[in-house]
Amino acid sequence: MSSPHPPEPVPSAPAVQVTALPGPTTALPRTGPPSGPVHEFWSARRAPVPTPVLVTSGVVGALGGVLVVGHRPGLGVALLGLGVWAGAVPVLARRRAIVDLVTLALVVALIGVVAVRDADWVVAVCVLVALAAAAVTITGARTGLAALLSPVAAAAGALRAVPWLRHGLGARAGARRDQVLVAVRSVAVTVGLLVVFGLLLSSADPVFASYLPRFSGPLLPARIAVAVVVAGLVATLAHLALAPPDWSRAQAPAGRPARRGEWLLPLVALDVLVLGFVAVQLAALRGGHAHVLETVGLTHAEYAREGFGQLVAVTALTVVVVTLAVRYAPRGSQQDILLVSVTLGALALGTLGVVASALRRMDLYVEAFGLTRLRVLATFGEVVLAVVVVLVVVAGLTSGRWLVRSLVQVVAVAALTLAAVNPDAMILRHNADADLETGVDVAYLHGLSADAVPVAAGLDGTWRSCLLDEAPAWSAAARAADPEARDGALGWNLGRARAADALEGSPSSRWSEERDVLRTTGVVGTTACREVAGGSR
Repeated sequence: MSSPHPPEPVPSAPAVQVTALPGPTTALPRTGPPSGPVHEFWSARRAPVPTPVLVTSGVVGALGGVLVVGHRPGLGVALLGLGVWAGAVPVLARRRAIVDLVTLALVVALIGVVAVRDADWVVAVCVLVALAAAAVTITGARTGLAALLSPVAAAAGALRAVPWLRHGLGARAGARRDQVLVAVRSVAVTVGLLVVFGLLLSSADPVFASYLPRFSGPLLPARIAVAVVVAGLVATLAHLALAPPDWSRAQAPAGRPARRGEWLLPLVALDVLVLGFVAVQLAALRGGHAHVLETVGLTHAEYAREGFGQLVAVTALTVVVVTLAVRYAPRGSQQDILLVSVTLGALALGTLGVVASALRRMDLYVEAFGLTRLRVLATFGEVVLAVVVVLVVVAGLTSGRWLVRSLVQVVAVAALTLAAVNPDAMILRHNADADLETGVDVAYLHGLSADAVPVAAGLDGTWRSCLLDEAPAWSAAARAADPEARDGALGWNLGRARAADALEGSPSSRWSEERDVLRTTGVVGTTACREVAGGSR
């Protein structure tokens, strides 16, 4: 039953007119897509993939599996070190990045050391420097902070290249993407079945195996894995060249310039101390080291041994001090700039004197105890530190935009110089000619690489007999004389090839079963090696 009185309509609220009040207003946060360097970096994964990059990645990847797997490190690795840049170099050339192209040429040369030197430690130094230089260059790092972040940026670039490649391949497939995927799966299954059953059947019947294509079954999975990795590396380098990180020019916030007095006092005090040390070294050279050593009661070897490590530490600390001094240097007036120039210039000059003293001490140490790999590496490191100090000082007095790339190139050139001097051969040559206080460590010389074998073959009878005729089976000379250990074309190495040529047909190389006369403990077992170890000529 309906109500006789229907409900009255509820009156609506009167409209209220809002008037904007004068005064500041607070903006609401944006709800649009995120932005920033990291977002911009990752958004490049959706960029189109140039067809030449896809083709180059696939071709170089397939070659990488053939060049590297199944061969000793040598010519194949050097060729691959050149090929991985096939996608990035055209991009840098179009951009006219001449400095970056020069650095990449140094990187390729550093990787090429694998085909030139047999010494593992030299190759390791060159490869590590090449990786660091490549990361700085391909990420476009222009500041110290960006250079420190370059390995992380390069790794992020590898992750970014995966969806980039997938997007590019999907775009090439277009409307026939499903058909392409089906075809790829079918081919993959077919190849897998043929490989597995072909290996089993060919191993069961040699006659049947003679009708099949010859390929190394155990190496096939490794070659496929290497091919995939190399193809990804080529694509990563090309993508980083096309879309470098936005933080490639990121730098730490500028330091607050210090007051002239608080900045000048510690630097002047350090200048006086360092220059005073250099003055003492010059006085010692003028008066003769013998007088100085008699005064302090040290031998030449003790004098060198006690001083070199400290001087290397001084040089390294100077790099830190100069970097901080440049950061907080006062520049409010022309007088400030002049004081900074004079103070830092004096410190750089004093540091060069410290380096010269350190090198002289190392020379005394080597004269007494001989040359070793560690001493060669320490000498090169000290020289590089000296160059770094000078470059940092010059950068502090100028714009300094060139500093990071210059430092990278200096270190790369130093590593190439280390490989060029053939340190293992130099070590053997020096220790064979020097009159050492402690005699010769014959076991250490036997542990040198094949790079030293041609030098050993050219020594006199006693030395040659000890280093070649009586070389232990684990030595590089024994390996180089073994015909079964010879490298193929892709494993070719200049150091190993020269060692084999030096030993081939040598009348002094008997290589009998009794050649293992020295053990890893360094025990001397023959007259020739006893004479050599005692310093007899």
